Amino acid sequence: MATTLATTITKGATIQASDTWNPASIAAGASVTLVMASFTGVALGDLCFPSFSLDLAGLTLTAYVNAAASVTVVLANNTAGAVDLASGTITVRVEKIS
Repeated sequence: MATTLATTITKGATIQASDTWNPASIAAGASVTLVMASFTGVALGDLCFPSFSLDLAGLTLTAYVNAAASVTVVLANNTAGAVDLASGTITVRVEKIS
């Protein structure tokens, strides 16, 4: 489960959470998602900035707030072959704009 690291939640503030993630092998043209629930303070419309602790090997990493207190992370494979990343740390920083 994601852990909230910020204590002040106001417009312009940032909230950051990290979690261990071992994404499944991703076939060419496919994607996998991770829902970081209990991400206290995030709201629809806030900006998300994801990062992963390992080389993404050509994969694309995106994140968005899908509901109050919940962020969805998407790892998409637009390469020509399957990619299987090892376990690493996913971190998402959210900037409050709402």
